[in-house]
Amino acid sequence: MVDSQSPVTHDSNVLIPVNPEIEDYMRSLLTQTDHPILAEMEEFARLRSFPIVDRLVGVFLETQARMISAKRVFEFGSGYGYSAFWFARAVGADGCVNCSDTDAMNRERAERYLSAAALWQRIEFCVDRAQDVFARTEGLFDICYNDVDKGYYPEIWLMAKHRIRPGGLYIADNVLWHGRVALKHCQDVEHGSTEAIVEHNRLIFNDPGFDTFINPIRDGVIVARKK
Repeated sequence: MVDSQSPVTHDSNVLIPVNPEIEDYMRSLLTQTDHPILAEMEEFARLRSFPIVDRLVGVFLETQARMISAKRVFEFGSGYGYSAFWFARAVGADGCVNCSDTDAMNRERAERYLSAAALWQRIEFCVDRAQDVFARTEGLFDICYNDVDKGYYPEIWLMAKHRIRPGGLYIADNVLWHGRVALKHCQDVEHGSTEAIVEHNRLIFNDPGFDTFINPIRDGVIVARKK
């Protein structure tokens, strides 16, 4: 007999938040977003096993940014610019997406891809730790987006929450961490990562200054609106 109060999974370290067939159906509705550069970026991720938010979350990010007329976005951890592609589309020609990554090759790839998509002029890309880039970048942001190493998630939240304008958003990817946040016992792929994400989520949901929700698609995306 299965305990209905405990999460169930065939892999003791993974829960699938949304049935893959449902995600496939949702993805099939997005053909209007097809773009040759986007396809190149997705193929690069597939061949290199490079973690990206992928199409469903990308469209979600763009939609969130457009809903609040975002013009200034800061990305904690940008990789080679896949999420920035979606934010740059949303902010328009007069907007700016501040990107950060420690790998100079990722900046080169981002410049190549986003230039080909006519979006690079909306990007400021610094090669350094996201926390250090953020500390040097002045002002408030419409959106702070977090996708760094998971152990830093609580730290990033505590830094970013004070630099979001009223009505602006804090968004973070991987907040369900392959379902590990719901398991009582699991083996972390990165030491302390699950514990850090659990603490990160708890801090945000307990903050009275924000309205918060988790979208369970892919690996869970948290959106917190500053009141």
